[in-house]
Amino acid sequence: MMAAPAQTVGQPPNRKLTLPALKSLGQLAEAQPCIETDFREQAPLVFTRLLSVRAALPEGDYGIAGVPDFRIERKGTLDELAGCCVGSNRDRFERELNRLRPYRFRRLLIIGATCERDVLTHPYRSAINPRCVLGSLFAWQARFDLPYVLVPTPKMAARLIETWALYHCREVVQSANGLLRSYWRSAKARIPTVDVGGEPEPPEPPE
Repeated sequence: MMAAPAQTVGQPPNRKLTLPALKSLGQLAEAQPCIETDFREQAPLVFTRLLSVRAALPEGDYGIAGVPDFRIERKGTLDELAGCCVGSNRDRFERELNRLRPYRFRRLLIIGATCERDVLTHPYRSAINPRCVLGSLFAWQARFDLPYVLVPTPKMAARLIETWALYHCREVVQSANGLLRSYWRSAKARIPTVDVGGEPEPPEPPE
């Protein structure tokens, strides 16, 4: 599900960011999430703790290889965000946000601020009212059930995406392990035990 593709960018993976060691899932316990960066990203984030590849994503800017329910929409600056708040750009951007609804994990990640006050005090290149920018964030969060996150630098944005990806994949792996354990329990319940000398009982589910 999350085996590393042949072509990767960035530094070698940090082995500390691994998934739960669940023996019942075989080699998956030794795998790492692999970040997918959309081809349309002109200044892609640099990931140093996880592998990353370029990919054609139908929605969003960042995803996880083999995990279809994770998407991050990124805005590289507050001025880029402001450009999505007015006119036809707003209509187009809202359609993009609406297409993120089916994804279980979705975030609007904005670089260049640490809090709402930064959004209000930023010297925008356009004549937009900063309150319009902040109000748009609140509206999109409510309308599309899409949390927004503010980070000051691209480096911090990359580390945050890596952390989100790791913990999201941990949940996926643990859910798969729970499903497998439930199968073993139900299989044992369906197969009757026999006297000594017959066929052995089904083995206990692996830990």
